[in-house]
Amino acid sequence: MRITGTGHASMRIDTGAGSILCDPWVNPAYFASWFPFPDNSQLDWETLGDVDYLYVSHLHRDHFDAAHLKRFISKKATVLLPEYPTSQLEDELRELGFTSFFKTKSNEVHELDGGLKIMIQALISPTDGPIGDSSLWVEHDGVRVLNQNDARPTDLSTFAELGHVHAHMLQFSGAIWYPMVYELPTSAKTAFGKQKRDRQFDRTWRYIDDLKADHVFPIAGPPCFLDDELWQFNDIFGDEGNIFPDQSVFMAEYAKVGGTNGVVLLPGSVSELTTESIETTHPTDVDEFFANKKAHLEEMRERKAPIIAAEKASWRHPEIDVLGELKKRIEPLLEESIYLAKGVGGPVRFDLVSYDGDAIESIVVDFPGKQVRPYADEKVRYRFRTQRELVEHLIFIDEGDWVNSLFLSCRFSAARIGQYNEFVYAFFKCLSEERLQYAEGWYDEHEKAVEAEDTHFGEWTVQRRCPHLKADLSRFGIVEGNVLTCQLHGWKFDLPSGRCLTSVGHKIRAEKTGS
Repeated sequence: MRITGTGHASMRIDTGAGSILCDPWVNPAYFASWFPFPDNSQLDWETLGDVDYLYVSHLHRDHFDAAHLKRFISKKATVLLPEYPTSQLEDELRELGFTSFFKTKSNEVHELDGGLKIMIQALISPTDGPIGDSSLWVEHDGVRVLNQNDARPTDLSTFAELGHVHAHMLQFSGAIWYPMVYELPTSAKTAFGKQKRDRQFDRTWRYIDDLKADHVFPIAGPPCFLDDELWQFNDIFGDEGNIFPDQSVFMAEYAKVGGTNGVVLLPGSVSELTTESIETTHPTDVDEFFANKKAHLEEMRERKAPIIAAEKASWRHPEIDVLGELKKRIEPLLEESIYLAKGVGGPVRFDLVSYDGDAIESIVVDFPGKQVRPYADEKVRYRFRTQRELVEHLIFIDEGDWVNSLFLSCRFSAARIGQYNEFVYAFFKCLSEERLQYAEGWYDEHEKAVEAEDTHFGEWTVQRRCPHLKADLSRFGIVEGNVLTCQLHGWKFDLPSGRCLTSVGHKIRAEKTGS
């Protein structure tokens, strides 16, 4: 099996029974904030895109690059489609010209032509990607590969049961806006960032230990930030709170915990994999490349500046009545929302900064009142501040997922009182009838599920599955004092009361039974 690195979470897998291209991303994403690093735009995409199969793990725009898919990827390719609860991924791929789809069943092995076997595990909670994320397992001629990309399954036992895995590709770096955009003192932001960075690595080590593959490939990050306004997010300043460590940092940290089987894929790197060995060649010296990371980023910044400028010029739509259009789009969803509206539990404020930066229009999405209205000087627990033209553009393109656009762009600042509230972000992922109804149904089923199985931590008996996304706490849970932490997503619970310390809701069942 040959694995060719094509940047970020993307790779081409070649076997004797066919080729699979995974998650090709080249064009900037999220309001021209994210770019692939190292740069992959100069690869021979005409050749790389001539494949038998295409796998797009989910709709995040650093995995689903519509312009690139349309221009470079063969429309003769058969799409390996995850089993998602909505048809949006298939619909968008059909709009780009793809016509052949192999619809998989989650966690079911499918045999394709020539003895090529694949399995796709689809994650379908409202907080997994934009209504879904997935992992791809591939086997041919005894060689097995798991492309986990940035999916976070509760465990990897489903894959391990299919036989020993020879190559494991997984995320290790950050892919979110926290804590960088929060209006916090620098010292607090650094401390929270360091906690998140450490937690990212801890989760990665656990996944690696679960699967025990022969070779581990760090993929799916980090992006780079080439706009001057976002340049500080690149991990080139020695900031221990930066959540975007690169592959060279992964290799150093992995070595500290005894890891000796890491393999870096640059764009254009090729790994020849057998059941017994691996040989990897690179287009340039890996250590030297990352030693000169800042220079590479500066060269990219200069080269990509016209692309960023052109994107920025397209965002302003002064003809749009932002308040009126938001009322038209969001109020019907608020009327239909039960679980999400109750979960948010209060008004959420958006401060829109005018083109010249002098004026601010404050708009409230009032979840209890089921309306969008001007801010009325009331107390809010969540506040977002961004440029007016970004919201104008979201309205202009009828964007149904503000998380997978505005929030991931990091082109905003935020403040909150109290705990993180996942329902805020779940709602703003679901600005369409189909998505909202699915999310409401998921939370309804989740709320009513009876969790009977237990696990034990010393003198504590605790429900085995995390109330957040049902991670197996016997694998991911640790207890310090009376606080249980689920290391899959870092959620914390006070065991005596069962209260979630990380977010609103999600009480855990726990009782002290003696040691």
